[in-house]
Amino acid sequence: MDFDNLLMLAPLAGYTDLPFRKVVKKFGVDVTVSEMISSHALVYANQKTLKMVQKSPAEYPYSVQISGSKEDILKRAVEVLNEEEGIDIIDFNCGCPAPKVANHGNGSGLLKDLSQLVKMLKIIKETTNKPYTSVKVRLGFDKKIPNEIASALNDAPVDFVVVHGRTRNDGYKKDRIDYQSIAQMRKILKIPLVANGEIDSAKKAKKVLEITGANGLMIGRAALSSPWIFWQIKNNTDAIPVVIKKELVLEHFDAMVDFYGERGVVMFRKNLHAYAKGHSNASEFRTRVNAMVSSEQMREEIGNFFDEGIFETDLPLLVELNKKSV
Repeated sequence: MDFDNLLMLAPLAGYTDLPFRKVVKKFGVDVTVSEMISSHALVYANQKTLKMVQKSPAEYPYSVQISGSKEDILKRAVEVLNEEEGIDIIDFNCGCPAPKVANHGNGSGLLKDLSQLVKMLKIIKETTNKPYTSVKVRLGFDKKIPNEIASALNDAPVDFVVVHGRTRNDGYKKDRIDYQSIAQMRKILKIPLVANGEIDSAKKAKKVLEITGANGLMIGRAALSSPWIFWQIKNNTDAIPVVIKKELVLEHFDAMVDFYGERGVVMFRKNLHAYAKGHSNASEFRTRVNAMVSSEQMREEIGNFFDEGIFETDLPLLVELNKKSV
């Protein structure tokens, strides 16, 4: 992997499924990551869990993120993934702040026991047949311990680290983002570091890289309403690439219905909330789609609402970038 200004899509539960990753990949993101998958769910597999692992042909490199804190279950989960083709990276989540995850010693809960965290990463590396392993962490659980985390990870057999610039207790509060602590970790770590948190424009991306010295960036929430942010960062511009927003949203919607069936109509409501951000009458639009269960009805509503959403810039640049991204 090339860690020169690497761009990654962050795993976001309920959002970064295969249909959305297909959309984002068109805008030049280097690495896509699955939604976080519980190691227990993989071991006691059901069709829904296995569906979460699926990828589109364009996704390369492709990372699957797993969570857990039980050694035997984690090993068995990795063995399940060993049977799945097309996975390039196994990522271990040590950053999820959700109480139902962290309070059971998973996700960011592992930041309270760094020796156990390292042990889990060793189990993954010893078990996996995939080319790369990685870990995503925060700056600490209830207090910042960036130096301790970085030093511990130097003893872990991972190929790179993603750091979200807040503690678990910080949640997603904007004023708690701390890029200086990420910079501290960059100086200690002997492996590449990818910075994550509050990156919402090409200008902000450049600033974060300068402050942290990171080898790359991971972006999540900003991509939900502006999936072209990766194109903007790579081209150092605030301009919007050639895309008719209506066609983009419809393409994403059709992919959802194709992947999930009619259930995709209801699931797509949250995506439409993000896409409608900044549009006039967005509130009324959200109210209407929240009541829709018919794919035909929702498709018509999308077409009517986004009919004027045309952005213009230089098409050849986007086409060239798309070729590079796949």
